[in-house]
Amino acid sequence: MAAKTRAPRNRTIDLSSDESDKYLSHISIASISNCRNRMICGDAFQMLSKLPNGEFGLMFADPPYNLNKDFRGNRFKQTSDEQYEVWLDSWLRLCVPLMKPTASVYICGDWRSAAAIQRAGSKYFKLRNRITWEREKGRGAKANWKNAAEDIWFFTVSDEFTFNLDAVKQRRRVIAPYKENGKPKDWSETDTGKFRDTHPSNLWTDISVPFWSMPENTDHPTQKPEKLLAKIILASTNPGDLILDPFAGSGTTAVTAKKLGRQFVAIESDEKYCLLAAKRLELAENDKSIQGFDDGVFWERNSRAGPVSK
Repeated sequence: MAAKTRAPRNRTIDLSSDESDKYLSHISIASISNCRNRMICGDAFQMLSKLPNGEFGLMFADPPYNLNKDFRGNRFKQTSDEQYEVWLDSWLRLCVPLMKPTASVYICGDWRSAAAIQRAGSKYFKLRNRITWEREKGRGAKANWKNAAEDIWFFTVSDEFTFNLDAVKQRRRVIAPYKENGKPKDWSETDTGKFRDTHPSNLWTDISVPFWSMPENTDHPTQKPEKLLAKIILASTNPGDLILDPFAGSGTTAVTAKKLGRQFVAIESDEKYCLLAAKRLELAENDKSIQGFDDGVFWERNSRAGPVSK
């Protein structure tokens, strides 16, 4: 496939014909042999039933939403809430035996699918929370409120699970720097300003959807940001843990897992997206940066705060 001609500052990852041939050897085609830390190009329903039981500490699932959507010719047709719930159940039940007793499960969706995801997930797992993240993209509707948020349901297999609070605190600029006995109270002063590390909430307003000038961007229409996955992976896994992504798209879960020292099994049915993911994984061997995550800290927006005037 020929690479598109892009503007000089456009950093979108693409594939030349030569690269497509090269990265074919980096993916597993409809096979789970030697699949750890490689993209599996195949149907999730077939591949999930072949994976080993009880080995995954985290599953991040970003399935097709209940919308009319075309993923490079793979069409997903909107159905009733009841039918969508049945479809969710059809692959979720295949994942249950794969998870460790201490595993966490995150399932993405939108406001239309809220009830279906909650019911389907709660059938097998313990519901812990629902994260809402600001997805500010697009110009909006003319006769409705613009959809600017998506949800991620957080489940666990049991009451014993990993949650690394200190790994996902957010560094915020202090607006009212209160002092006690002349010393900062719960905040620190640095060369770049006054900051407080705060506990993460279930409302994420510090995420940027990948766009043309970001080095992680691809042409996948529903690509999730690396920063979003970094929060989930750091909170719910430890180094070396194995992560499952049954609908991997262009590989954000796999790439972020690699950057953070975790292992993964990622399944995607579209060959081009698997090849893009393979290229991203190769790039991650030399560049482990995650935009908006620096020196072990999540910053309010997507880049580290600069110096402030005094």
